[in-house]
Amino acid sequence: MSGSNSSAPGSAASSPEPLSFAVHSLPDPRAIAGSPNQRAGRWKMLMVLAICAAPVIASYFTFYVVKPSGSAYGELMAPTVDMPADLPLTDLQGRAVPADSLRGQWLLAVVQPADCGPACERQLYVQRQLREMLGKERARVDKLWLIPDDGTPREKVLEAVGQKGVEVNVLHVPADRLAAWLRPAPGKALSDHFYVVDPMGRWMLRAPADPDPKKFKADLDKLLKASAGWDKPGR
Repeated sequence: MSGSNSSAPGSAASSPEPLSFAVHSLPDPRAIAGSPNQRAGRWKMLMVLAICAAPVIASYFTFYVVKPSGSAYGELMAPTVDMPADLPLTDLQGRAVPADSLRGQWLLAVVQPADCGPACERQLYVQRQLREMLGKERARVDKLWLIPDDGTPREKVLEAVGQKGVEVNVLHVPADRLAAWLRPAPGKALSDHFYVVDPMGRWMLRAPADPDPKKFKADLDKLLKASAGWDKPGR
């Protein structure tokens, strides 16, 4: 007779099993990339980009290919010429002006020396009048006078070009650097033309310095109408 309680032979005391951490395999990134959801997302992104770009593409197709209401009076640049990002510009006080600051508006540009003679004064006058002729669309166009030398225009000239409350943006730029962007027609000088630049900084049209105002305005009207879907007044 035993005074102790003992387990029955062959029986084992139950003990808790150790905790186990099940390691589940991670999804294969290649499988995710090729999943229907991923492909659908890519297509949606491409569609959004296409929709955003469509107005710009359509406007340039209309102007360059369809050419509504006849051909251009000025000479179209094909391809257009991008404004160099490092174009060295300075204002009349000698302060550096970033080239990118000229983007965001249509530019009606002239290239004339600081010692502005009669032909220069005439072109600046025509520049002002052309902008005024655009009526309600004139807010989408800035006047630009690029000076390829280190001189300072006479005060009377600056006062004259600033009439009607809209001053010309007058900037100095080295002639050799400017030649990487704007170019005259063969046998002509830079000062012999107007240069039309789009809001993305692309030079796209060249016209005579003493143009037929109505015909040149018709070119500007076409450009502004073709870009109305994506270009708005103000920088």
